[in-house]
Amino acid sequence: MMLGALTLDQLRILAAVADEGSFSAAGRRLLRVQSAISQSIQGLESALGLPLFDRSKKTPVLTDAGRALVAQARRVLSEADALQSHANAISAGLEPALAVAVDSLFPSAPLLATLQALRETFPQLPVTLYTEPISAAERRLRARDANLALCAFRPDVSSELVAEPITNIDMVPVVAAGHILAETIGPVSRRSLEAHVQLILTDPGAAAGAPSFGVISPRVWRFVEIARRLDFIVAGFGWANMPVHLVQPLIDSGKLVRLTLQEPALLLDRVPIFGVYFRFTPPGPASRWFLKRLNNACNGQNEPPRSVPAP
Repeated sequence: MMLGALTLDQLRILAAVADEGSFSAAGRRLLRVQSAISQSIQGLESALGLPLFDRSKKTPVLTDAGRALVAQARRVLSEADALQSHANAISAGLEPALAVAVDSLFPSAPLLATLQALRETFPQLPVTLYTEPISAAERRLRARDANLALCAFRPDVSSELVAEPITNIDMVPVVAAGHILAETIGPVSRRSLEAHVQLILTDPGAAAGAPSFGVISPRVWRFVEIARRLDFIVAGFGWANMPVHLVQPLIDSGKLVRLTLQEPALLLDRVPIFGVYFRFTPPGPASRWFLKRLNNACNGQNEPPRSVPAP
């Protein structure tokens, strides 16, 4: 392989000489005669226009320029090895890349664990992650920016999309401990909820007239980021239906109060999450592994899949 006037073989020889301390030792490591090693280094020096070794002593010693270029040569060799490894994996059936769009409701813990396991299992696979407002992960998939989406609620699959259930997110209505709703004796009525600001998630890219889920109050504040909405709940600006995994520590600490409703069916107590992809471009080995591992992580199965499913 050529890099302009250079070859990867020359760079490997340079690194070997630097590692072993002499041309002869590098030759033994690479199973080549010393003259071939010396000739390759001379060719490299000629191509670079720099002396890489000081030959005034019995054993050639790297010059300052040589030491600097050895470090860069190692990086080039590492990248070349990674490229070859990735090419081999693609040739064996691995998808070239994985781009995942994730709904903001999805809990971080299983996603982080799964992405870490994915990186360890498929170290050469380029991965792109998009975290999206409510309902926007599907739009990212349809725009072909992602080849896999983790969507809250089941999308309109029709004939184009496949939606596989991954997990369910438990939801609970909460309010700040200092909010007037927190002082309610007994279950909270719909009328009481309507009298106070409801903090809701919204998708700024949704089409006009798109359905809104669980909106009770005529007074709403809209948020794109779920973490920002949580800040406003804690600060006492209103009430909201929130994922349990986000608010339980704040309930336990006394900063938030869980509301009990007279009509529990007013609000969703569970939001399903689906892994969504195009029917005619189904998941490759890494994507299929990712979905299986994520399902395990979300449902209390700590062991990742040990084998890579066939494409």
